[in-house]
This record gives sequence, structure tokens and C-alpha cells, in this order.
Amino acid sequence: MESKNIFIVIPAFNEGKIIQEVITDIQKAGYFNIIVVDDGSKDDTFSKAQEILPKTVFRHRLNRGKGAATKTGIEAAKILGANIVVTLDGDGQHDPADIAKLTRPIEFDSFDVVLGTRLLHPEGMPKHKILANKIGNFFTWYLYGLWVTDSQSGFRAYSRHAIEVINTKSDRYEYDSEVIREIRKYKLKYKEIPITVRYTEYSMGKIQKQDFLTGLKTLYKMIWSIIS
Repeated sequence: MESKNIFIVIPAFNEGKIIQEVITDIQKAGYFNIIVVDDGSKDDTFSKAQEILPKTVFRHRLNRGKGAATKTGIEAAKILGANIVVTLDGDGQHDPADIAKLTRPIEFDSFDVVLGTRLLHPEGMPKHKILANKIGNFFTWYLYGLWVTDSQSGFRAYSRHAIEVINTKSDRYEYDSEVIREIRKYKLKYKEIPITVRYTEYSMGKIQKQDFLTGLKTLYKMIWSIIS
């Protein structure tokens, strides 16, 4: 499948300092269908992204959450004719060289979803993040019935069929776990692929990243979505 059929979706919140570097790194890897969704940033994320991508940068006027921004980007990719959609974070943690590893099982082996995982080879990953992710994996399995090694990863690839059937309700961090629920619900063929994560002073300092408190809020929302 040609790269013109692959769209990269980047949810971004206050990433003005690095968003252009993220975009150009993806372009250097050979991918030019890039969609950025500025999720109500208070900095110049939107204008910085537009300088490189004048036609495919979208904006939420208010901060609605990572899940909402990701869904907006996926909907745009569907309209633009994507056959494969790759989502990755806007803080530079993900290595665009891994995109091909995620799309290949969809292109050649008929997988519907490929999940990038940090936990198969967690070298360099802070211990508190490893613990937090394992706790998240447990509760995702307990609530949704499908075990994966990194339920909170935002680096994923989806087939056209997957983006057509997956229907999540959550707008914030619980979105990533809801996707796991949808994989099980629709019996989507999935695979996990180890990814490289670049932990920098910038990415580790992002205050909106998932911490213990937001983790508890995420768990509460996951439970509430089941019982409500």
C-alpha cells in the first residue's frame, strides 16, 4: 500500500515548542498525509503546525481531551480517504521510524489494529511509568476482558475497517482503554509491536501527562461508563 493511503493523526495540546519538529520528523520518514488536531492549546501550537500543514490542521476551541482530539483527526482522515490511520503523540516521544512496523501487519497480514507497546522492551522507561501502565493494563483487562501489554499507548495503527466500526464515547485518557474494549467487541484482528519511546526533559515535564491522580480519574470514568 502506498504511503498516500496512510494518514498520521497527531492530537496536540500546548506543543508549540516541538510540534514542527514532530511533523518534519514524520515527513523525513516518508509520510506526508499528516493531520494535527490542536486541542484548545493556549500557546502557538495551531499556528506553528499550520506553517507546515496549511490545509490539515484543525482546532478545538476548548480543551476537550486527548481522546476527543484523536477522534477528530480520525474522522478527518476518513473523509480524506485514508485506508490506514496511525495515531501518535505530539510531544516527540514516538519515533516515526516505527510507523512502518505498525502499518506492515495491516498492509500485508490483514490485521485490523496494531498496538505500539512500550512494555515488551521497556528499557529506559521510568519505573513509575512501568508500574502505572501495568496497573492500567490490569483494570483494562478486568473491565473489558482483553489483555494487552500497553493499554495506554497512543501510538497505534488502524485499518479502514477498524476506524469504521470502533465507536468510543470518552474524550480524555480513558479513550485509549476504550479502544481495547472495541477490539474485543468487534472481534478485530490485532497485534502488539514493540516501539521506541524517547523520554526527554520536555516530554517528561508535560503537566497534562497521565499521573497518579489523572489515572484514578481515568479508572473512575471507565467504571462509570460500564455501570451508567
